[in-house]
Amino acid sequence: MNISNYYWYFKSALTPRFCNEVIAYANQQKEVMALTGGYGEKKLNKQEVLDLKRKRNSDLVWLNDLWIYKELHPFVHEANKNAGWNFDWERSESCQFTKYKLNQYYDWHCDSWDKPYDKKDKNDPQHGRIRKLSMTCQLTDASEYKGGELEFDFRNYEPHMRDESKHRIQCKEILPKGSIIIFPSFVWHRVKPVTAGTRYSLVVWHLGKPFR
Repeated sequence: MNISNYYWYFKSALTPRFCNEVIAYANQQKEVMALTGGYGEKKLNKQEVLDLKRKRNSDLVWLNDLWIYKELHPFVHEANKNAGWNFDWERSESCQFTKYKLNQYYDWHCDSWDKPYDKKDKNDPQHGRIRKLSMTCQLTDASEYKGGELEFDFRNYEPHMRDESKHRIQCKEILPKGSIIIFPSFVWHRVKPVTAGTRYSLVVWHLGKPFR
């Protein structure tokens, strides 16, 4: 798919108060180990945990609170229009509050798959839908941690398969606290290892019927 804007950003759009409230609220909830799409909800054995952490090593909390969605959705609509994507999307998945602590990271990946969700409950609103727009909200300022850079690769292949570093972009627009990055879910990206401090972010995926 040829697009003119691979991401759209809003610098310091969320207030420090909102960011701090999300952090405080999420830190009171149950924390789980971050997974990737291939593992589902099954309990992992030791080898599977090791394999997973070669790809992704972070901790997260799932949030489904209306006050958070109400704050974020206007930015999704605005970015979708202003970037010229105009994707049809219907709903959002759970918000993923992610903690990247010392040496934690998420290697190259894209958020969408080649097939839509196939839920056991066919009345599940996510059934038959795909991720169309991804959203990352920066809850901590870049001065509070080191490393943890968000990078994009705009080529249509798995970035680790080739050395095409000139096509990679470090997303510096997200560094100030409260900044938001929105991008098509098929765009490859990664979070590099954190070398000091903790990076808190809020990630939300927005779903719609498959592209035609």
